Amino acid sequence: MHPRILKSACIVLASAALAFLSTGCKVVPVKLTCNASAPSIYAGDPETVTATPESLTTKKKWDALYTWSGTGVTGNETTATVATASLDPGTYTVKAEVKEGKKGKEGTKPGETAACQSDFTVKPFDPPTISCSADPASVMSGSSSTITATASSPQNRPLTYSYSASAGSISGTGTTATLSTTGAPAGSITVTCSVADDKSHSVSATTSVTVQVPPPPPPPKSQTLCAVQFNQDTKRPTRVDNEAKACLDDVALNAQQKADATLVLVGNSAPVPAPKKHHHHPAPTAEELAAQRAINTKAYLVSDKGIDASRILVKSGASGQNQVDDYLVPAGANFDNDVPGATAVDENAVKAQPRNPVKHHHHHKAAAATQ
Repeated sequence: MHPRILKSACIVLASAALAFLSTGCKVVPVKLTCNASAPSIYAGDPETVTATPESLTTKKKWDALYTWSGTGVTGNETTATVATASLDPGTYTVKAEVKEGKKGKEGTKPGETAACQSDFTVKPFDPPTISCSADPASVMSGSSSTITATASSPQNRPLTYSYSASAGSISGTGTTATLSTTGAPAGSITVTCSVADDKSHSVSATTSVTVQVPPPPPPPKSQTLCAVQFNQDTKRPTRVDNEAKACLDDVALNAQQKADATLVLVGNSAPVPAPKKHHHHPAPTAEELAAQRAINTKAYLVSDKGIDASRILVKSGASGQNQVDDYLVPAGANFDNDVPGATAVDENAVKAQPRNPVKHHHHHKAAAATQ
């Protein structure tokens, strides 16, 4: 640095005394002060350091040269910038040096060089925060729930989301995910929402979804179909006549539409008068009439309508009516619980009767009538 020449004299310190030299001069060294724009930053934040010189000469043809050093430091005259994006947390030092003097000879004389330094700190990034919620929080088994993660980074770092569940299945990579409860048992499913930033910080939060399994549906019930009447043919009170066809056509159609269902035919009878004493051919009892009507009705459905005999059960009831009540019993239904009181008919003991019409013979003339 070029000395400043005082107009009258220079004052020089020598030992403990002051001496006045009428023909001498005093060298005033240059000084340099460094200051960082921010004492602490996060990686990626801007940081500059400024060097402020003192006692530089203003003489023409003199020059001042600045040099800078430090991690990520790029200097330009009295200002340097620091590339902070890749800096790890810690303390960093930026150094500056100035040299003045004649061009090409800067800093060759005492007092023409000065240096300074400034420190700054790179702070570690704060981890993100997250909360997790489910909507709805209670679902029926097989339904879905929307999971929402609410996360933030104090320093606005980019975030990546992920999810897991203790049961069921979950999908989603953004701020929402879908929990499917298909196949999950009844109870609580724990859902974990996780978020990570680009600095390897990760945090998690949980929420729960209650899975309710609906009660099993009620068992199927026996369905009442039409009833076949037996009041027209007094000669053969157990015969399935032509008027029964419409009802039995409907019964057969129901059986064909429900291939896994069973038909139950319950024969009934009105009370029968007590047989007369010494009668050679006593009339059948009400129980016998009821059983025969059910057997004859089954025979019609098997032979005329093609229904598999194994799908038809015959029973006798006590309704007091001359009819056969027809029922369609779906798979899983319990007829005896639905229609109590009917008694199974022994099909080995009761045989089906033919449906041939009766021919009536009169004295002096004969005529055939179809009933």
